[in-house]
Amino acid sequence: MASIRDLKKDINFVLGDIIEAVYQWEAATNNKNSEEGSALVDKAIDTFDYLMDKVNTKAEDKKAHFKSVRTELETKATELVEKLNALGS
Repeated sequence: MASIRDLKKDINFVLGDIIEAVYQWEAATNNKNSEEGSALVDKAIDTFDYLMDKVNTKAEDKKAHFKSVRTELETKATELVEKLNALGS
């Protein structure tokens, strides 16, 4: 079983990469501080806060709890990437 530390790192890296991609999109398209980009960054930060709170919540079945957090990370990250890709279209 992966450690809690690894799960926290994954949450940080995945959402951090999405935020970085937004900034790269803004720089490449000369849309600095765009409303769309800011909204995606805010959503990524809110998702980070939500998932970290969920990781730190006590659960009876830790394995199932952390698996659900990881699944939720994948789902939310996919949604954010799809929104980012839509900006590039």
